[in-house]
Amino acid sequence: MLDVTGVKVFSATKAKERELLGEVITDWMRTNQDRVDIVDKIVTQSSDSEFHCLTITLFYKHKA
Repeated sequence: MLDVTGVKVFSATKAKERELLGEVITDWMRTNQDRVDIVDKIVTQSSDSEFHCLTITLFYKHKA
């Protein structure tokens, strides 16, 4: 079992949003680097006949 104190979920369905998702996550990590340590991540892709969804879930622990 992971020792986590928080979870942050990033999700995008539109092509342009998916292209920018990495930058959005990097910005969030930079903004919070003094407050949290990332302990794990899950990348999930799902789709149907029309839409494609990319979700990246970060598990983190607040720094003491």
